[in-house]
Amino acid sequence: MPKHDSEMIVVDTPEGAVAQESESMSGPAVEEPGMEFSAASARLGESDQLKVAYDQLKVERDQLQDRLARQQAEFENARKRAERDRAADRDYATVSVVEQFLPVLDNFELALKATGSEKQLRSGVELIVKQMEEVLRQMQVNPIPAVGVEFDPRLHEALGSVERDDLPDQHVAEEIRRGYRLRERLLRPALVRVASNPKQKSE
Repeated sequence: MPKHDSEMIVVDTPEGAVAQESESMSGPAVEEPGMEFSAASARLGESDQLKVAYDQLKVERDQLQDRLARQQAEFENARKRAERDRAADRDYATVSVVEQFLPVLDNFELALKATGSEKQLRSGVELIVKQMEEVLRQMQVNPIPAVGVEFDPRLHEALGSVERDDLPDQHVAEEIRRGYRLRERLLRPALVRVASNPKQKSE
């Protein structure tokens, strides 16, 4: 049986005030069964939510990794494709140049087999040089002007100087090796000797 706390109360009667003992029913609070179930349900619901969030993050991570792997593969394929294209362009340029110089080589071989005079051989070589110059011209490779022009250190390389009174001072007097440029790009400078005019210097 549950224990009840008792207390004294005073009751007014005709005979006078009488003290009576009254039992208090305010015993210890009893938890309802539903409250414990609700707390457990809340804890279970939170755990499920965390698991769902974890699974979602895992899926997103896998998707990002897969996307990154695909992008890396695409980048590598693009790099290899660019290298193949550059190699193909180099091969095409090489083939184009070689095709134009093959006839020149053929003429050199014919000249070596020739049994004519020295004058005939020289004439044949001159024709071959002209043929080669024409090939270079078609490729937009042009010789750098030298003899008679003013010395330009950007285009000419001075091998030395020579006294000349028939040329202006600091003008090219001799061309030792011809220079060339491709369009505006210098391939090699002309190797020259520069005129030193003592008359102009004395003036």
